[in-house]
Amino acid sequence: MFRRFWVYGVVAAAVLTLSPSRSSGASKEILELQRDVATLQDMVKAMQRTQDEKFSALQVLVQQSVNSANEASRAVAVIQSNMQQSLRDQESKVVTPVVGLSSRMDQMSTDMRTVQQAVSDLTNMISGLKSQLTDLNNAVKLINTPPAAPPPTGDTTGGGVPPRGSEAPPISSKDLYDNANRDRMGGKFDLALQEYADYLKWYGNTDLAPNAQYYIASIHASQGDYENAVKEYDLVVNAPDNNKIPDAMFGRGQALIKLGRRTDAGNQFRQLIQRFPRNDLSNKACDQLKSMGLGCAVPRAGAASPKGGTKKKK
Repeated sequence: MFRRFWVYGVVAAAVLTLSPSRSSGASKEILELQRDVATLQDMVKAMQRTQDEKFSALQVLVQQSVNSANEASRAVAVIQSNMQQSLRDQESKVVTPVVGLSSRMDQMSTDMRTVQQAVSDLTNMISGLKSQLTDLNNAVKLINTPPAAPPPTGDTTGGGVPPRGSEAPPISSKDLYDNANRDRMGGKFDLALQEYADYLKWYGNTDLAPNAQYYIASIHASQGDYENAVKEYDLVVNAPDNNKIPDAMFGRGQALIKLGRRTDAGNQFRQLIQRFPRNDLSNKACDQLKSMGLGCAVPRAGAASPKGGTKKKK
């Protein structure tokens, strides 16, 4: 718009300059018009200067903005570079030790398994040594025990009478029987079996021989060897009257149940009730029959029990 005014002013000045003078009134108007044109030209020039100054200032501001943007871009690039470097440093400081720690943990796990296996082997070795020491101790006791003087023939007090024609026993009947009982109650069943067998070998005609035979059968039953348990119980049941017959009959019946021979077990319990109606085991035998779904006859009140059927010996 200012440029258009400037053009109008230039055209008007040229017209006035080229036009001939007509009159004094016209000259006055022309002079006023010239003054107005001159004023207009001054205004245009002033506006042009203002415009140039504003454009210059705007150009300066734009240049400053461009410089600021460039500086910001460089700063962002520096920050990004620093962050990447920091991440790389952190990775080298954290990831590498973690990988090393994982390897060390795997190695420790392998070492622990090796130690556990070694401890297990050591435990087994110690158990074997303990068993060997026990056997050695028993052997030393047998060696150091002086031979017992043979008791008078016909002694049935439990002191121990070796069978005729057998070799001299290395230990007295009482010590051998006590050792067997102690080992049985201590869980040393194999050693107890051997000691009870030795007792029957050397002192098989004593009053405690049925007890030794009964304990052999009960050890077999506790070890789950029910076939041998039944056979050993039979030796007690079929022996002459002794205080272990009711126990052997009841134990034999239980072993037969374990073997799945329910009919034989029921017959064994009925025989126990018939032979020993006053024995406490008869009540247990009756309970066993009921649990098997079998009938249980009431024991006769006046039935007599065999010799030694109620008095028990250890």
